[in-house]
Amino acid sequence: MPSFTLNGQPTTLDVPDDMPLLWAIRDVAGLTGTKFGCGISMCGACTVHMDGAAIRSCVTPVSVAEGKAITTIEVMDQDPVGKKVQAAWRQIDVVQCGYCQSGQIMAATALLKTTPTPSDADIDGAMSGNICRCGTYGRIRAAIKIAAAT
Repeated sequence: MPSFTLNGQPTTLDVPDDMPLLWAIRDVAGLTGTKFGCGISMCGACTVHMDGAAIRSCVTPVSVAEGKAITTIEVMDQDPVGKKVQAAWRQIDVVQCGYCQSGQIMAATALLKTTPTPSDADIDGAMSGNICRCGTYGRIRAAIKIAAAT
Protein backbone atom coordinates (compact mmCIF):
# COMPACT_ATOMS: atom_id res chain seq x y z
CA MET A 1 0.00 0.00 0.00
CA PRO A 2 1.71 3.19 -1.17
CA SER A 3 2.01 5.97 1.43
CA PHE A 4 2.72 9.59 0.55
CA THR A 5 1.62 13.10 1.38
CA LEU A 6 -1.30 14.25 -0.75
CA ASN A 7 -2.00 17.98 -0.61
CA GLY A 8 -0.34 18.18 2.79
CA GLN A 9 -2.15 15.18 4.28
CA PRO A 10 -0.50 11.81 5.03
CA THR A 11 -2.17 9.33 2.71
CA THR A 12 -2.06 5.56 2.35
CA LEU A 13 -4.00 4.03 -0.51
CA ASP A 14 -4.95 0.39 -0.88
CA VAL A 15 -4.14 0.17 -4.57
CA PRO A 16 -1.78 -1.89 -6.73
CA ASP A 17 1.75 -0.43 -6.89
CA ASP A 18 1.56 -0.20 -10.68
CA MET A 19 -1.70 1.81 -10.74
CA PRO A 20 -1.12 5.16 -12.45
CA LEU A 21 -0.96 7.95 -9.89
CA LEU A 22 -3.68 9.76 -11.87
CA TRP A 23 -6.24 7.05 -11.12
CA ALA A 24 -5.20 6.81 -7.48
CA ILE A 25 -5.72 10.57 -7.14
CA ARG A 26 -9.00 10.72 -9.06
CA ASP A 27 -10.75 7.41 -8.40
CA VAL A 28 -9.47 6.46 -4.95
CA ALA A 29 -8.69 9.79 -3.28
CA GLY A 30 -11.62 11.51 -5.05
CA LEU A 31 -9.67 14.57 -6.26
CA THR A 32 -11.03 15.09 -9.76
CA GLY A 33 -9.32 18.39 -10.66
CA THR A 34 -6.46 16.49 -12.28
CA LYS A 35 -7.67 15.42 -15.71
CA PHE A 36 -7.14 12.42 -17.96
CA GLY A 37 -6.21 13.46 -21.46
CA CYS A 38 -4.11 11.07 -23.49
CA GLY A 39 -2.78 8.45 -21.06
CA ILE A 40 0.69 8.54 -22.67
CA SER A 41 2.25 11.66 -21.13
CA MET A 42 1.79 13.76 -24.25
CA CYS A 43 -0.92 16.31 -23.38
CA GLY A 44 -0.19 17.51 -19.83
CA ALA A 45 -3.79 17.46 -18.56
CA CYS A 46 -2.71 15.12 -15.76
CA THR A 47 0.15 17.31 -14.47
CA VAL A 48 0.65 17.32 -10.69
CA HIS A 49 3.64 18.19 -8.52
CA MET A 50 5.81 15.50 -6.96
CA ASP A 51 8.14 17.06 -4.39
CA GLY A 52 7.57 20.36 -6.22
CA ALA A 53 8.38 19.15 -9.74
CA ALA A 54 5.72 18.96 -12.44
CA ILE A 55 5.12 15.34 -13.49
CA ARG A 56 2.65 13.47 -15.67
CA SER A 57 0.51 11.40 -13.33
CA CYS A 58 -1.01 9.26 -16.10
CA VAL A 59 2.27 7.36 -16.61
CA THR A 60 3.67 7.54 -13.08
CA PRO A 61 3.02 4.39 -11.05
CA VAL A 62 1.65 5.21 -7.61
CA SER A 63 4.60 3.30 -6.10
CA VAL A 64 6.92 6.09 -7.33
CA ALA A 65 5.07 8.48 -5.00
CA GLU A 66 6.05 6.44 -1.93
CA GLY A 67 7.28 8.85 0.75
CA LYS A 68 6.93 11.88 -1.50
CA ALA A 69 4.73 14.99 -1.48
CA ILE A 70 2.07 15.06 -4.19
CA THR A 71 0.26 18.33 -4.83
CA THR A 72 -2.80 18.72 -7.05
CA ILE A 73 -4.75 21.65 -8.46
CA GLU A 74 -7.17 21.44 -5.52
CA VAL A 75 -4.72 23.27 -3.23
CA MET A 76 -3.07 25.71 -5.64
CA ASP A 77 -5.12 28.54 -4.13
CA GLN A 78 -3.26 27.89 -0.85
CA ASP A 79 0.17 28.10 -2.50
CA PRO A 80 1.53 31.66 -2.85
CA VAL A 81 2.83 31.09 -6.38
CA GLY A 82 -0.18 29.02 -7.39
CA LYS A 83 -2.45 31.78 -6.14
CA LYS A 84 -0.61 34.33 -8.33
CA VAL A 85 -0.87 32.05 -11.35
CA GLN A 86 -4.60 31.51 -10.84
CA ALA A 87 -5.18 35.24 -10.37
CA ALA A 88 -3.32 35.99 -13.62
CA TRP A 89 -5.36 33.30 -15.41
CA ARG A 90 -8.57 35.01 -14.26
CA GLN A 91 -7.27 38.52 -14.96
CA ILE A 92 -6.85 37.90 -18.68
CA ASP A 93 -9.46 35.16 -19.14
CA VAL A 94 -7.04 32.44 -20.21
CA VAL A 95 -9.60 29.66 -20.01
CA GLN A 96 -11.71 28.78 -22.99
CA CYS A 97 -13.04 25.21 -22.61
CA GLY A 98 -10.90 24.71 -19.49
CA TYR A 99 -10.15 21.00 -19.76
CA CYS A 100 -6.36 21.40 -19.92
CA GLN A 101 -6.14 24.27 -17.48
CA SER A 102 -5.41 22.37 -14.27
CA GLY A 103 -2.36 20.84 -15.96
CA GLN A 104 -1.37 24.20 -17.44
CA ILE A 105 -1.59 25.90 -14.03
CA MET A 106 0.40 23.14 -12.35
CA ALA A 107 3.14 23.39 -14.99
CA ALA A 108 3.21 27.19 -14.82
CA THR A 109 3.41 27.16 -11.01
CA ALA A 110 6.32 24.68 -11.05
CA LEU A 111 8.09 26.89 -13.61
CA LEU A 112 7.71 30.06 -11.54
CA LYS A 113 8.97 28.33 -8.40
CA THR A 114 12.24 27.43 -10.13
CA THR A 115 12.46 30.40 -12.51
CA PRO A 116 10.74 33.43 -10.97
CA THR A 117 11.36 35.69 -14.00
CA PRO A 118 11.16 33.35 -16.98
CA SER A 119 12.07 34.29 -20.53
CA ASP A 120 9.85 33.29 -23.44
CA ALA A 121 12.22 30.36 -24.01
CA ASP A 122 11.87 29.30 -20.36
CA ILE A 123 8.09 29.43 -20.66
CA ASP A 124 8.10 27.52 -23.95
CA GLY A 125 10.35 24.84 -22.47
CA ALA A 126 8.35 24.39 -19.29
CA MET A 127 4.98 24.47 -21.02
CA SER A 128 5.85 22.31 -24.03
CA GLY A 129 3.81 19.17 -23.95
CA ASN A 130 0.88 20.91 -22.26
CA ILE A 131 -1.61 20.90 -25.09
CA CYS A 132 -4.51 23.35 -25.29
CA ARG A 133 -6.97 22.30 -27.98
CA CYS A 134 -8.50 25.78 -27.88
CA GLY A 135 -5.15 27.40 -28.68
CA THR A 136 -4.90 29.78 -25.72
CA TYR A 137 -1.10 29.62 -25.74
CA GLY A 138 -0.68 33.38 -26.14
CA ARG A 139 -2.89 34.05 -23.13
CA ILE A 140 -1.13 31.33 -21.13
CA ARG A 141 2.27 32.94 -21.80
CA ALA A 142 0.87 36.39 -20.93
CA ALA A 143 -0.62 35.09 -17.68
CA ILE A 144 2.69 33.50 -16.69
CA LYS A 145 4.43 36.83 -17.28
CA ILE A 146 1.78 38.64 -15.20
CA ALA A 147 2.16 36.12 -12.36
CA ALA A 148 5.94 36.50 -12.49
CA ALA A 149 5.66 40.29 -12.27
CA THR A 150 3.26 40.17 -9.32
